[in-house]
Amino acid sequence: MTFDYDVIVIGAGHAGCEAAAASANMGASTLLITMDMNKIAQMSCNPAVGGIAKGQIVREIDALGGMMGIVTDRTAIQFRMLNRSKGPAMWSPRAQSDRMRFSEAWRSILENTPGLYMWQDSVTGLLIEDGKVKGVKTALGAEFHSRAVILTAGTFLNGLMHVGRAQVKGGRISEPASHGVTEQLRDYGFVTDRMKTGTPVRIDGRSVKWELTVPQAGENDYHKFSYLPTVKRELKQRECYTIYTNETTHEILRAGLPDSPLFNGQIQSIGPRYCPSIETKIVTFADKTEHQLFLEPEGETTREFYLNGFSSSLPMNVQIDALHTIPALADVQIYRPGYAIEYDFFDPRQLHHTLETKLVENLYFAGQVNGTTGYEEAAGQGLIAGINAALKVAGKEPFTLARDEAYIGVLIDDLVIKGVDEPYRMFTSRAEYRILLRQDDADMRLTPRGYEIGLATRERYDFMESKREQRDRLIEFARNYSIKPAIINPVLEEMGVAVLKHGCKLYDLLLRPQLNFANLAPRIPALADEIASIEEARRDEIVEAAEILIKYQGYIDRERLVADKLHRLEELKIKGRFDYASLKSLSTEARQKLEKFQPETVAQASRIPGISPSDINILLLLLGR
Repeated sequence: MTFDYDVIVIGAGHAGCEAAAASANMGASTLLITMDMNKIAQMSCNPAVGGIAKGQIVREIDALGGMMGIVTDRTAIQFRMLNRSKGPAMWSPRAQSDRMRFSEAWRSILENTPGLYMWQDSVTGLLIEDGKVKGVKTALGAEFHSRAVILTAGTFLNGLMHVGRAQVKGGRISEPASHGVTEQLRDYGFVTDRMKTGTPVRIDGRSVKWELTVPQAGENDYHKFSYLPTVKRELKQRECYTIYTNETTHEILRAGLPDSPLFNGQIQSIGPRYCPSIETKIVTFADKTEHQLFLEPEGETTREFYLNGFSSSLPMNVQIDALHTIPALADVQIYRPGYAIEYDFFDPRQLHHTLETKLVENLYFAGQVNGTTGYEEAAGQGLIAGINAALKVAGKEPFTLARDEAYIGVLIDDLVIKGVDEPYRMFTSRAEYRILLRQDDADMRLTPRGYEIGLATRERYDFMESKREQRDRLIEFARNYSIKPAIINPVLEEMGVAVLKHGCKLYDLLLRPQLNFANLAPRIPALADEIASIEEARRDEIVEAAEILIKYQGYIDRERLVADKLHRLEELKIKGRFDYASLKSLSTEARQKLEKFQPETVAQASRIPGISPSDINILLLLLGR
């Protein structure tokens, strides 16, 4: 049995869903293959989306025309904007989602996307001819032919789960692993390795002593993930709760270390440094007497809670005994223990920036198979892979994002140029242009690009342009409106702010950190009228966007200047121009790294670990620069 499609997507996790939706929405006949149609976009670990830098990725996905932000808003049971105490470049949205409704919402989107079809099966191999992928074969004996294939298998490639010394093959609890694809691609020359991740116990909320926890409420203002004003939070909002481990907890955990797969040699693969297990925490931070944990609800009505901060692969009895030493969990019942999982991944340096593989044409990798961790990082990759697969089968130019355009661009560039030595997680510190990549303006940066390639809809583009027009009109009002000392000084004195000696424009007054549109509008009727003229449904969002641009324009302009200078290095092509081994003026490490990575441009060369500024200067001299 054979069928023909333009694009086949293997795996219906967060990467696969975005890839399939993007491909189909851009006009490609798309088949999504998953082992279980009831587990589409499953939140395997934390029932949350966003967070530091990750929230920016979700807003970028939405701005381009992806679906993660829409699904998250519609299934959110708590929303918070993190890092509010810092500048807007660091603000990061985060939401708890109803895990079951999140999956249902994604399935509904996929089932109702024209040109998108689904098949429940396990892919056992790829069809490759003359260096090009031609389709897939499955465990049920089906062959599906296509012009492009996107592999988004997550943790399922030869997945192996650990609870103490017990080992169970699988890609997720109670779900089988996938075999055959890694072995085939390894024989084809792909470099593969193993990674490890983990997840905590799930708590029965009926057994928690809630009076011994500290509630953590969400926010109910206008902030959300999707830029579409028609998308809103629909579910009842719930609280999260904080608790702490103690020295007795740590004693029990230490006693169990000999049976920990992480410490007894049972697990040899690479684990995450930035999301360590509880047993790793007590070893790495041996001087700490407590660690904060978060009880996070898994849904709008369920009593199941996720214990954030207690990821573990220790034996079940050790996990339970340790939990019982925490006062709020003294009588706790659990639904299932935490576990670690090992799985195959491919060295991402084997990819182009489009996420197409260098060894097999028309084959794309996205998600954890590239060595990343996190729903958001996976979804961002899936979106780019889906876009590029659809563009390629249509004979169009590829789509890539630069480091100054999007966190997604930073993510993919880091993977392709630097590779990974641990599960890659996005942080704001990885982006050198954080002020340009704020969460508030991802639509301004990326919706025009999404619309240009046919993914973002005309409706979305018009919403963006309307927002831009109203934002700029408010900024222009502030530039032109004059403030007289006699009018504003009593207000400034009342606020404890230095008074004016001379008149100034409202724009200049807003540069003061203590002043903003919100506290000035009640005192300046003309400003209040101008704000009232803004579309009510998006008024707060637009006013915030204008205020950020006013207060940070100097920093934004300076960072843009730096980015534009580096763009010139992106235009200097060097691939194939030098025999690096013969360039004795370069350092030995530079010769070795450049020979190995074969960067396309001088800018890419500059981002390879071990390449120094002096090495780059030598390359520029050799180019006549």
